[in-house]
Amino acid sequence: MSDYLIGDVQGCFDSLQKLLKKIKFSSDKDRLFFLGDVVNRGNKSLETLRFIKDLRANAKMVLGNHDFHLLACVLGSKTPNRKDTFEDVLNAKDKLELIDFLRQQPLIIAHQDALLVHAGIPPMWNKEIALKQSSIVEKHLKGAKVGDFIDVMYGDQPYTWTNTLSEVQACRYTINACMRLRFCKADGTLEFKGKMNHNTAPKGFKAWFLHKNRALKNTDIFFGHWSTLSNIKQAHIYPMDHGCVWGSDLTGMLSAIRFDDKQVFSISC
Repeated sequence: MSDYLIGDVQGCFDSLQKLLKKIKFSSDKDRLFFLGDVVNRGNKSLETLRFIKDLRANAKMVLGNHDFHLLACVLGSKTPNRKDTFEDVLNAKDKLELIDFLRQQPLIIAHQDALLVHAGIPPMWNKEIALKQSSIVEKHLKGAKVGDFIDVMYGDQPYTWTNTLSEVQACRYTINACMRLRFCKADGTLEFKGKMNHNTAPKGFKAWFLHKNRALKNTDIFFGHWSTLSNIKQAHIYPMDHGCVWGSDLTGMLSAIRFDDKQVFSISC
């Protein structure tokens, strides 16, 4: 039995099947952990989402920003934009079942001694704070007023974490950190404009995993979201978004990492 952690699939169902064939995935004995953004940008979001849902106990996932956007378009007041490619989900006969499945997914998974998240974890958060804050968001996503909750989650502020934030503010910060974080300050002040490599941080900011006194610096963290990090070598840091959605013309890859020995398996998209 092996556990495999897979980076951003983004609706690239055929690439996912090719990768699973390469790792000789067995739904009887192996488990898959998806690091968010399983839908959107690729052309088979519906097939991807159905596949993950149907794996039941053999698959787990964290929510990514694209997954959250799909929830907002169905349950909140957001409308798809011209770049969105999840119309197949919106028009599916089992749409509500699939959306309900997404609503049940966490922002952070604790797997053995490691943490799985889509984007990142603020430097000053320890494991207990991270899991507590993500669980509060998860409670709201499973609640009866999920649409109202999602609608007030959009927005960049608050940029900085403090213990005096209201629950709504704390949830918005948590969602932004777990689903969008790339660069920040040591105190957790978030920055959303920088999207390139980790060494091109805006002035005064660093990649979230490069802060020296980061509370989780000795904890293995697996994440997606940041496709330009595929070649980084940093202890306990495992970026798994290898740019599958950008295709072979941009050396896009879909990758899985085997949890036990950290061996990476990749296929061209």
